[in-house]
Amino acid sequence: MSLATPSIKTATQPRRLSILGSTGSIGCSTLDLVARNPEAFEIEALTANRSVSRLAVQAKRFGARQAVVADESCYADLKEALSGTGIEVAAGPAAVAEAAARPADWVMAAIVGAAGLQPTLAAVRQGSVIGLANKETLVCAGALMTAEVAAHSAQLLPVDSEHNAIFQVLDLDQPDKVDRLILTASGGPFRTFSRDEMAAVTPAQAVAHPNWDMGAKISVDSASMMNKGLELIEAHYLFDMAEDRIDILVHPQSVIHSLVAYVDGSVLAQLGQPDMRTPIAYALAWPERMATPVERLDLAAIGRLDFEPPDEERFPALRLARAALRAGGTAPTTLNAANEEAVAAFLDERLDFIGIAAVVEETLEAHPSRPLASLEEVASADAAARGTARRLLEQRGREP
Repeated sequence: MSLATPSIKTATQPRRLSILGSTGSIGCSTLDLVARNPEAFEIEALTANRSVSRLAVQAKRFGARQAVVADESCYADLKEALSGTGIEVAAGPAAVAEAAARPADWVMAAIVGAAGLQPTLAAVRQGSVIGLANKETLVCAGALMTAEVAAHSAQLLPVDSEHNAIFQVLDLDQPDKVDRLILTASGGPFRTFSRDEMAAVTPAQAVAHPNWDMGAKISVDSASMMNKGLELIEAHYLFDMAEDRIDILVHPQSVIHSLVAYVDGSVLAQLGQPDMRTPIAYALAWPERMATPVERLDLAAIGRLDFEPPDEERFPALRLARAALRAGGTAPTTLNAANEEAVAAFLDERLDFIGIAAVVEETLEAHPSRPLASLEEVASADAAARGTARRLLEQRGREP
């Protein structure tokens, strides 16, 4: 398995953290916990895409040694915002990767999408402990990335609520006694919608998740259930579990975050409020636990927990993700790249909601899977899939 094993000792001095994607929802939640435990953590580096104002405020508040913005056009604004603070400033994708490779005890990998692959790899090659919130890293380059983790003695701690839940109840000493993994899904805002109803939904509706506070792209993925498909692929690599032993279960309340079924018939679950600060805190303090301000779970007040199987006819993203994982090689990379392009088009109102899965499926059909032998081949497969997805969008009568 690619997971951390209990070799990290309790810190006797502040842990030095770098947060990749500090201005997003995961990054902000991480810093909220750091602010509540200032004696336990120091900030080495913070990175953002182009949110200069928020990044500058964070860097000054937490005394970061470095602040990096991925969009090079934002460099001058960031430099001006941090003038006189002594905080190092840099810009560009290469600078983000260099920030990830700085000496740190723990790195939060929270950059959304395939853009997080190279920075996460840089942290892995530094031998860091990595809080992994960027599922695309394992989706796009699972086997290659897990090999890098082993080669550099890095450690992965899953931050996604579902994988973190599995990590909390998984018997790492007896992985052969696990029968199957069960990932729960809220079903998103369109759980009860027909295909015709989904064809008319707007981006504003899609980003309004009923339970979780997430960024736009992840919220759309949740609405299409592609997010669960990507999580299935990630779980395969994190826990070394075959695709046919990973189940998806729709659970609208988002109280049970995932389950592990064992060979003796026991099923262990992790429960909690739908608040990302819980899994982040578990990864941040591991192997101990830290207090959080998360509202305590009151099952009597909730009253009921509902479950249903996913509908792969209305939500074909699940079927596509399983097929991509079975195909292996470049197929998951193609799936992810096409989905990112299609979601961006939907958010720009250039594509209807049900068109997202259609573009992904057509892109997969245009790119039969081939083996992946290097990270350069991952980048090539990603670029090829994006090109095809953009052409398909043009053919649908929309401008790219």
